[in-house]
Amino acid sequence: MTDRELSRKFLSLLEERRGLLLPGAGCALAARVIAATGFEALYITGAGLANTLHGVPDIGLVSLSEVTANITSMREVCPDLPIFADGDTGFGNAVNMYRTVQLYERAGANAIQIEDQLFPKKCGHFNGKAVIDAREMVDKVKAAVDARRDENFVIVARTDCRSMLGIDAAIERVHMYHEAGAQATFVEAPQSLEEIERVARETPGLKILNIVHGGKTPMPSMEQIKEWQFSGVLYANAALQASIRSMGNVLGHLLKVGSLSGVEGQLADFAERQVVVNKDHFDALEARYATPPAN
Repeated sequence: MTDRELSRKFLSLLEERRGLLLPGAGCALAARVIAATGFEALYITGAGLANTLHGVPDIGLVSLSEVTANITSMREVCPDLPIFADGDTGFGNAVNMYRTVQLYERAGANAIQIEDQLFPKKCGHFNGKAVIDAREMVDKVKAAVDARRDENFVIVARTDCRSMLGIDAAIERVHMYHEAGAQATFVEAPQSLEEIERVARETPGLKILNIVHGGKTPMPSMEQIKEWQFSGVLYANAALQASIRSMGNVLGHLLKVGSLSGVEGQLADFAERQVVVNKDHFDALEARYATPPAN
């Protein structure tokens, strides 16, 4: 599928308002696993990139060029899966936002999430966040809308003001961002099921919900999510959190026992690993282009 077709597909999936599951990938291998598992789209998580690439927290340390390089890598290994990419604050002001959208779209993303935190940003479930003036964010949303080449490329505008200014201010802000042209809106870190229901009922356009295991937002059931007509649900860190726990368990066992005996069931075997990275495809390419031996 072309990037335009994938963007149209992603927008159509969101328009179904059935709580499309959006697992996060912090590297191309995670994207491969997401695709192989059968999900309909994937999310490139800024926190996952920071944790995976550099082993650092999500406090604005990943650069624009690093994110776009990873979009390209994930597009290469997931050619038929819509990609929704974390754009943080756009890496600066409205002009930076304009360029960020252009680079993301060129790299193969089909949607971008932008937020109203002060640059450099922090994880939405950290304390100590700060937000810019809502009018400045409106300008950044307008810049994002103007920058895209394809009108189906989805602009998702997020507010992080809930923890500082309250849920009423958060709802007011996403109304402004929707009016500025964002197809989808996103209130980060509502702190109760009642607040989630208010966001669903009182905010315009398509709506995204973010669930972080151990974070500030409770985990509603899929039945509630569908009833509230959320378009998509981010599980941005599920694969990352699972891999950290699994690596710790297996490596801890290896250190203690001196072998992998007893934890084989927690490991992908050699053949399974080659399937995930599509080795057969590269074997076929080698065979196609192999130089015949000289007589």
